[in-house]
Amino acid sequence: MPKTDAMTRAGLNLIQQALTIYDSDLKLAVCNRRFQEMFDLPQSLCSVGACFESTIRHLVMRGEYGEVDAPEDFIRLRVEQALNFEPHYMERTRANGRVISVEGAPLAQGGWVTVYTDITETRRQEQLLRTRSELLSDQVLARSEELSATNRKLASTVAALEEAKRELTEIEARTRLVTEMMPAHIAHLDADGCYTFSNRRLNAVMPGRPSDILGLHISATLGPDTYAKVRPYLDAAYDGQQSTFEFTDKRSSRRIRAVFTPDETVRGVYILSMDVTEETQARVALQQTRKREMGAQLTSGLAHDFSNLLTIILGMQSRLQRLDDMPETAEPLITGTLQAARRGGTLLHRIADMTGHRAFAPEPTDVPRFLRDLQTLATPTLPDSLTLIIDNQLDGALLLDPGMLQDSILNLILNARDACGKTGQILLKAHPHMETWAEFIVSDTGPGFSDEALAHALDPFFSTKGGEGMGLGLAMVYDMTKLAGGEVRLANTEEGACVTLRLPYRPAETTSAPGLVLLVEDSPDLRTSVREMLTGMGHAVVEAASVDEAVLLAEGLPDISLVLSDISLEGDETGLALIDRLPDHRVCLMTSLPQDNALYCKAAAVGPVLAKPFTAAQLAGFLMLQKVAA
Repeated sequence: MPKTDAMTRAGLNLIQQALTIYDSDLKLAVCNRRFQEMFDLPQSLCSVGACFESTIRHLVMRGEYGEVDAPEDFIRLRVEQALNFEPHYMERTRANGRVISVEGAPLAQGGWVTVYTDITETRRQEQLLRTRSELLSDQVLARSEELSATNRKLASTVAALEEAKRELTEIEARTRLVTEMMPAHIAHLDADGCYTFSNRRLNAVMPGRPSDILGLHISATLGPDTYAKVRPYLDAAYDGQQSTFEFTDKRSSRRIRAVFTPDETVRGVYILSMDVTEETQARVALQQTRKREMGAQLTSGLAHDFSNLLTIILGMQSRLQRLDDMPETAEPLITGTLQAARRGGTLLHRIADMTGHRAFAPEPTDVPRFLRDLQTLATPTLPDSLTLIIDNQLDGALLLDPGMLQDSILNLILNARDACGKTGQILLKAHPHMETWAEFIVSDTGPGFSDEALAHALDPFFSTKGGEGMGLGLAMVYDMTKLAGGEVRLANTEEGACVTLRLPYRPAETTSAPGLVLLVEDSPDLRTSVREMLTGMGHAVVEAASVDEAVLLAEGLPDISLVLSDISLEGDETGLALIDRLPDHRVCLMTSLPQDNALYCKAAAVGPVLAKPFTAAQLAGFLMLQKVAA
């Protein structure tokens, strides 16, 4: 017997009352020595597991309950009462003349506890009081006896209430622990808008807010800007209407999804809010990809026919230019027509760049080195009297598409150059914003944006450069930023124009945690190449060439952390089948299929696809991005 159990049993044996605990199957769980002595029971009926029915039968047959006409019916009735146990207090006189009180209470875990107290001496004192107190009326004696019995019942009730209080305290502690573990803020407001409950997660959902908010008004906690956004939904909840909505918290730049649920018991509101910033960034990137696909479908046919027309125009104008008897006045017209046609061809190529396939390909990018290379690339395009200053506050590596970002920032620098003319200053500032965004801000000392430009500069074909501009530069910057899940903001400062690129702030892991990767690829050469990339990142690799082979390996190797599969494989099934056949694994897909292929489209509908060929850095960025999304 463990030491704790022995001490517990020794303590129970010291109390004067008899005590038993039976479980829900009517088996004895605990009893003390006083129980055995009070009812003179054999050891077999006082051992753990003894049957309640056997104990009752023993007591009936020994005459504990006096003369019983139908013993089996009596026993069956007692067993039924035990199965439907309810709290009770009673007093009875035993066959030996002793008087005992019996009080019982059910247990939350099932079963019940019963305490037997010998109150014979108490009864004798009451009888003595009755005989000796001739001056007391029968009514006073009856009230005394009634009060004595009531006090005993009250003591039993208090014990039951204390047990209920303990159980409620345990339930409350478990509930609070669960709410604290949830990645969301859970709270309750009273009729005045003050917090009566909070799980102390507000600061995690909206950084910069306090965690201890009990008793505070919601407006003081959220601040005037955020409170103004949620106020209409809060009023609707007080009127009995549940609301689910999203808003951007200005102070932390976090995207928040909130649910306001009316409290039907009192005039109050339950609040559930969670941070969906990364989900929103991924949704924005997916929406931009779909817009590009729709744009490609709308413009591909038109661009093809227009390209043919331009080819015909260029050919005819070239033939006219070679005619010997061409009037001198026709030469400038022909030259102008050729220039316009060539310009139309350039415009077609720019439109194709905007609507054609360009996947977001993030990779770990050393930001300081990236900006140094960018300055080296941009400086030769600027006049000597126009300076480019770079202020970088982003240290280390971030998960970025360096090609897209370089194109975007170079475009902004060239626009700033055109706005400033031959003299001035261009400032490129890079810094983190609340660990939510990585901001790249390009400002200049030019004239700034006009009101019309602030409203329409991101629209395709809008230009303030007259015939020299196509109006696609900022539109392409907007497109590439949206593909990354970011946003573009235009503004004017006291010195000139300012363009802010906001990209999701995702620190890149310089060394990935070693894991076991299942590589599914039917080409031996490609399998070797990708395996070397994965092992270079520190992963162990097992290989398969078909879906069936991959499933067998996954079932035999429970430590697989990632499945990287080509879409086209040996056998009848494609890599898409692994998503359904390995539901407990993270499956990432790669392919060399064109974007308009039916299998590519089906895979892209499930999640991002890594396009072949790719570098080790692109593979690392793709896997990191999938890990963030997961």
